[in-house]
Amino acid sequence: MEQSPLLTTTLLLSLIVLISSANGHNITKILAKHPEFSTFNHYLTATHLAGEINRRRTITVLALDNSAMSALLDKHLSIYTLKNVLSLHVLVDYFGTKKLHQITDGSTLASSMFQATGAAVGTSGYVNITNLKGGKVGFGAEDNDGHFHSFYVKSVAELPYDVAVLQISHGISSADAEAPTPGPGDFNLTSIMAKQGCKAFADLLRASKALSTFDDNVGGGLTVFCPTDNVVNGFLPKYKNLTENQKVAVLLYHGIPVYESLQMLRSNNGVMNTLATEGSNKYDFTVQNDGEDVKLETKVVTATIVGTLIDQDPYVVYKIDKVLLPRELFKAEIAAPAESPKPAKKKNKKKATDSGDDADAPEADAPADEAADVKADDDNSAAGGLINKLFMVLSLFMGVLAL
Repeated sequence: MEQSPLLTTTLLLSLIVLISSANGHNITKILAKHPEFSTFNHYLTATHLAGEINRRRTITVLALDNSAMSALLDKHLSIYTLKNVLSLHVLVDYFGTKKLHQITDGSTLASSMFQATGAAVGTSGYVNITNLKGGKVGFGAEDNDGHFHSFYVKSVAELPYDVAVLQISHGISSADAEAPTPGPGDFNLTSIMAKQGCKAFADLLRASKALSTFDDNVGGGLTVFCPTDNVVNGFLPKYKNLTENQKVAVLLYHGIPVYESLQMLRSNNGVMNTLATEGSNKYDFTVQNDGEDVKLETKVVTATIVGTLIDQDPYVVYKIDKVLLPRELFKAEIAAPAESPKPAKKKNKKKATDSGDDADAPEADAPADEAADVKADDDNSAAGGLINKLFMVLSLFMGVLAL
């Protein structure tokens, strides 16, 4: 049977809306149906945690009823400290009732949103979940010596396998989460890095003019990729041979002047400009998924995000397993044998001279034909991603028509 153009268009629009909203959830609306959690719901909004919860694809909220919240508020914590405590009650994994009672070996550690605040020392942002005797499930902070003061009460709402809202009996106690917390104006990027395995990179930033650029972008949006200490230490001999301007460029290359959550990076594969970008196709890299991993491809190295140091919109800091090497500085060096680097080709020197770069500017790019290939690869990658998305929508649409 033939479909009218109007019906076809209506079906297509409905399908697109269905696809775009399939993974959406709103924690405020879920809790609004249960007045016994009204205080908890209010403070999720007041601390801006509600928005952060809604942006995440997979989440478990350990909700406190009004009585449990009253006991927590009696501690007279600042709003910033209270946000840390409530963040400990938001797990970045799905634990529905069934999964809760089928934990492998009876106990597991679950990462919470407090672990991503940057205030958690070591693994203090993890919650110990243990299936006790008689079906009782206990919850305790990792820094609380394994003591359980909070227990599973009931399931409030579940959207398998994305969102679970579970009631627990008492607030999870954590000295680390309850420690006095500075406000946003006191945000210290290098201090957060140094506390969580990126001290070497933080030290380079402190000694560089690049730090002020990172600080200037915090309020408007900032994403930082911080190499771990061991890889930075291995990179130091190369770093010391760079000019001051080149050192600044390398450090700025590890920042993006917008906020990009992990889910956003997974959804927006393609070329990203950095804090070092100056004009078209300069000091950018490509974000590319590899299963659940998010990789950063510079045409010289490919780094993988291996952890999150802090995620508090408008800023986020990720830990990566390699130093990001921009092709503008390192492509020629990487391509040459380590024992006897080849001298720069004359036409490359002429190109640098013609461009008007000063002595501290990045080394010349690859030959023109190679640079063209690089750009073509970037264009093809972006186009390919768009075509794949369109193909998926079209396939679903044809399936609807077949019905």
